[in-house]
Amino acid sequence: MTRSDPDCLFCRILQGEIPATVLGRSDRSLVIADIAPQAPLHALVIPRRHAVDIGAFMAGSDAEAELADLIAQALALAKEKKIDRTGYRLAINTGSDGGQTVGHLHIHLLAGRPMGWPPG
Repeated sequence: MTRSDPDCLFCRILQGEIPATVLGRSDRSLVIADIAPQAPLHALVIPRRHAVDIGAFMAGSDAEAELADLIAQALALAKEKKIDRTGYRLAINTGSDGGQTVGHLHIHLLAGRPMGWPPG
């Protein structure tokens, strides 16, 4: 696990090389708007430490605190956007069969419409 991967889209966003609409930030994470939203509100909570997926991320020495920060950032945005009472979905896609398209762990926050099952 590295702090950053120069070939990773999200690492490049985190380093300011690629523009993004920033919705929140902390020392451990960045929250951005998804460029291909699947709901009226679709944000991505991205850890500043590069890890390809949740398994690799949790192998880090401070993973629990980092994961808590990611979730706290999602909850803060939900409260800010006043969707904390109406409902939202948090999702972590892992691997190609799980729908992961960028090889850097991130949490999706989706809201603004009913979230039926299966997702879509």
